[in-house]
Amino acid sequence: MLKQFFIICSGADTDILEQCSKGEQNKYAGIGATVFFTAVMAFIAASYALYTVFDNLYASIFFGLVWGLLIFNLDRYIVSTIKKTDSFIDEIIQASPRIILAIIIAIVISKPLELKIFEKEINQVLLEQKNEMTLANKTQIAEQFAPNITALQNDITSLQNEINGKETEVNTLYDTYISEAEGTAGTKLLGKGPVYSEKREKHDAALLELQQLKAENKNKITAIESQIGQLKGDFETQIVSTQPIINNFDGLMARVNALGELPWLPSLFIFLLFLAIETSPIFAKLLSPKGAYDFKLEDQETAVKTNVLQNKNQREAMLKTDYAINDKIYSDIENEDELYTYKRKKAREIMQLQADAFYKQQKNVL
Repeated sequence: MLKQFFIICSGADTDILEQCSKGEQNKYAGIGATVFFTAVMAFIAASYALYTVFDNLYASIFFGLVWGLLIFNLDRYIVSTIKKTDSFIDEIIQASPRIILAIIIAIVISKPLELKIFEKEINQVLLEQKNEMTLANKTQIAEQFAPNITALQNDITSLQNEINGKETEVNTLYDTYISEAEGTAGTKLLGKGPVYSEKREKHDAALLELQQLKAENKNKITAIESQIGQLKGDFETQIVSTQPIINNFDGLMARVNALGELPWLPSLFIFLLFLAIETSPIFAKLLSPKGAYDFKLEDQETAVKTNVLQNKNQREAMLKTDYAINDKIYSDIENEDELYTYKRKKAREIMQLQADAFYKQQKNVL
């Protein structure tokens, strides 16, 4: 049962193969088993690759099954269409397009399995890439908000400097009227005279201005700090909203690119393994000697071809003969008086009928 299934997978003619030896049947059963298990590996590889894309188990299995059946059909077609001839060069030329197709299939099958085999290493590469992308993302977002925040902080500094300048002025006026009262400066008179009162009034007026300035600038600084807080909140919100995009940066293309950053030698060995599996049925047929199955198949095909050619030639000969007979018949009756008289009579009748019809038509017009 299993042997018969693998023979069907090989694409061989089961009716012809039943007439061959057990060894010949085993050879094609082995070729069919290779075709079948290659399709199974293609199913597994495609299912895993599609799972990384759709993140849905059932959809991945369904499309993976379709891909596996497609690979099975292609491999079966490739193996079944390679015919054994007496020239090895002709066989190589005949198989070269199929070998190229087998190489393409091997690449497609091996790549998803490489992603699974080196999954831990790929995850490490993706983690490093995500960290770099996170830092780069923060830097880019900060570049959007930094100029506005810096400008607002400069406004706060300017307002604070304005207060500090006014405080310095008030402190200077304070020192002036205190020195006047102590007699250490100004008029050099001890006590609170008219000059002292004048300087004290200037100080008090400046102090009042300072208090008003502090109140006004405090309100302005509070408003600016609120704007800065809003900008920083927007900055954090944008970082939080964009981070999931970075966290989900682990799709099929990202994993393939991450695989490309790993050492290439292990990937090459895996590819060569699947290439050997994929091309083994082809080379098995190329390298194996011409067996009983090949002779019987060739005999059957040449018999059909010979029969078709014979029928074609026979029909052509019959058609040629028929042409010659018809030409001879018409040539013999060409000069017969009886046929001439009969056709002359019929032509006269046709001309009379035409003349009568024309006469009636003209009469109706008049």
